[in-house]
Order: sequence, then C-alpha cells, then structure tokens
Amino acid sequence: MAKKQATKAEKQHMARVAELGCLVCSECLGIEGTPAELHHPIGWAGLGKRASHFDVISLCPTHHRNGGYGVAVHAGRKKWEENFKTQEEFLQIVKDKLGKD
Repeated sequence: MAKKQATKAEKQHMARVAELGCLVCSECLGIEGTPAELHHPIGWAGLGKRASHFDVISLCPTHHRNGGYGVAVHAGRKKWEENFKTQEEFLQIVKDKLGKD
C-alpha cells in the first residue's frame, strides 16, 4: 500500500514545524538553530502506523535516527524519552510554538 500524499495544508504545517529546528537541542540542551527533519511519532494512529502529518515533531538527524541508543528516537524510544521528553510533550511544544490547540 502506497503512502498517502501530503495535502497542501499538511506540507505547509510540516514546513513550519521543520523551521523550529531540533526540539531536543533547543528545549533540552539549550542549542538553538539546529537544522531539523520531521519525526512522525509511532503508536498513536494504531499499531505500527505513524501519526498524521499534522502530528510531527522536528528533530536533527542525531536525535531522530543517527545518534544511537538513548540519543536517537529510532534507536530506542523509551530510553530517548527518559533522557529528554516524551513525544507527546514535544508535540505540545510544537503546538504551543505554532499557536495551535
């Protein structure tokens, strides 16, 4: 099954989220302006399905997929959340920064 193509509104939202930079770097480490890619939290939309394009968080490659266990969310979500914040907390930060409910 092919992935659903993002709508214009979803693409605009995702671009705004990416502009926030890495949330782990800024919110947890005090490092501003780190380039980011988008992470779709897994587990909210159902078993093995990723979240909506409106439910994304921005992470640098290190904190998203390259940093290893406890550093990258894809290397071990539970330990990553223990070290930083939960995906839900980061999603709320995104909503607060973008002025969304």
